[in-house]
Amino acid sequence: MHDRHADHDALPTILAEALAALALPPEAGDRLTVTGTGSLPSCFPVTALATASIGAAGLAVSELLGLSGRARAVTVDRHLASAWFGTSVRPCGWTLPAAWDPIAGDYRAADGWIRLHTNAPRHRAAALAVLDCPGEREAVAAAVARAAAEDLEGAILRAGGCAAAMRGPDDWEGLDQGRAVRAEPLVAVAEWPVQHRSSWRPDPARPLAGIRVLDLTRILAGPVATRVLAGLGADVLRIDPPGWDEPSLAPDVTLGKVCTRLDLRQVDDRRHFETLLAEADILVHGYRPDALERLGYGAARRRALNPDLIDVALCAYGWTGPWAGRRGFDSLVQMATGIAAAGQRWKQADRPVPLPVQALDHATGYLMAAAAVRGLIARQRDGHAVTARLSLARTARLLTDHPGSAPGPAFGGYRDADYAPEIEDTAWGPALRLHAPVRIDGAPLRWDRPACDLGTTEAAQVRHFGSARLSGSKAAPGSRSAIN
Repeated sequence: MHDRHADHDALPTILAEALAALALPPEAGDRLTVTGTGSLPSCFPVTALATASIGAAGLAVSELLGLSGRARAVTVDRHLASAWFGTSVRPCGWTLPAAWDPIAGDYRAADGWIRLHTNAPRHRAAALAVLDCPGEREAVAAAVARAAAEDLEGAILRAGGCAAAMRGPDDWEGLDQGRAVRAEPLVAVAEWPVQHRSSWRPDPARPLAGIRVLDLTRILAGPVATRVLAGLGADVLRIDPPGWDEPSLAPDVTLGKVCTRLDLRQVDDRRHFETLLAEADILVHGYRPDALERLGYGAARRRALNPDLIDVALCAYGWTGPWAGRRGFDSLVQMATGIAAAGQRWKQADRPVPLPVQALDHATGYLMAAAAVRGLIARQRDGHAVTARLSLARTARLLTDHPGSAPGPAFGGYRDADYAPEIEDTAWGPALRLHAPVRIDGAPLRWDRPACDLGTTEAAQVRHFGSARLSGSKAAPGSRSAIN
């Protein structure tokens, strides 16, 4: 790795750990050049994590291209890496919806702090039912103040909601779940021989052209992963259930994708889904670990439908231990694993201090993209199908194993020069998009579709992946989102 502005932070170590977890050769890191300056303010090396995870995805692509040609040099810009860990889109003449529900956030309980995650209507309803109060912030604060944080956390989870009491780093380490996560690999990979060797080969300019990705993900790591795959040329079809929405995130993460809806409780939609799954090269999913099993699409069924599938999965709190399967999001994992408490001490603040961005989500997303590409390497080189499992809590470990803020200048915020000049005609209006944070020589990331709303394309238009390439919104002439 060559850093033109080396500040001796944790980047080389984090990158080495990521490459090892992906079973990529350590010398691959020699092809990475890091440019740019600035670090996001935190007691943890957030920008180093951003740069390393994005770099790992780029180096995985370099290795894939090297199977049939020359492995490419990869460049990551630290400043842009920090920026993409925030939001990549700048609306022109319109405004992104609020990122949080009005009652979501941190509250002081009787014996500490707790965070409520209420963006999904059912999670909001569950929290309010437990608290037995109106959906107003002052009423919620008064109700929370009367309860012990961990008791309230458990009650809300049992009711089907999402919450996390704030624990210190040592508290997390002492939990059975903390020990379980420490024992898990950053990327858990399994391989087996494919039944049918693929004739697909990577395109030197569009490395994943012709690869079909089925996207069953939501806020936020999974959609980041599939956005990367789309930028590399893959055909990405995102499927959401009826009624699910992510209004503040869709303009950021649906870039390059076709988005439709299926109800996997309905017979016809199940047949439709099974056809798509059988055709897919890669499945990326981020529902709770037992969700697909309950729908009848557990790991064994997925392999029966498509024995050659590259299957990349995400969960919040780890795949083993008593919290495996617990509902969670980035902000909750930060509370549970001691990150917010460490930030509070670092800032000498009177309340939790999370990371400045949803870094666990974004970093895990880039590592998931790298794992998917690693699966293609195994398929091409070894004739193997691959499963890969990651978790936000294990990515948190990658970060917290390297405490200490990075030396050097702070991230300078978003600049006009950070954005590509082309206007992207999103479903909500014109927008600018950040330049890509990573450059792979000869194969720039490029998104051929503007961001669209969830469910934009009728399911009948995407009966097969071939039709998915032809259906849905496309960029207007002269407004292609080509992010170089």
